[in-house]
Amino acid sequence: MGQLEVEFTLKEPKTNARIDQTTPPQGRSPRVTRLVALAIKFQGMVDRGEVRDCADLARLGYVTRARISQIMNLLTLAPQIQEELLFLPKVYAGRDPITDRDLRQIARGPLWWQQRKLWKRLLAEAARDLPTATPPRSRS
Repeated sequence: MGQLEVEFTLKEPKTNARIDQTTPPQGRSPRVTRLVALAIKFQGMVDRGEVRDCADLARLGYVTRARISQIMNLLTLAPQIQEELLFLPKVYAGRDPITDRDLRQIARGPLWWQQRKLWKRLLAEAARDLPTATPPRSRS
């Protein structure tokens, strides 16, 4: 049998590599922002006939119909609230100041003016948690 020779070179890892501190931290969109966007997308899929109903969405997403209903119920929020949710500031550390559980309680209200009143109260309560929702200062 023949002999096989293989030659390769390993590069040494860079030591004392400087981290570029000029690029700002990325952060992440709050979960409620992503859920409202998902609800809008799902409704579009139903409207276009891509899926029959929420049960189809649940099967496709491997989640329960109850969870799909929770997500879709976010569309019952006043349009102003939905818009504000879509443009919430990014979260850079810690927990999201507003949860989908908070929103489900607001969405139960049938009147938009009542929802907006509860929304303002929720924003005021969440404001104390907002320091975690701002980017950390760069260390120069």
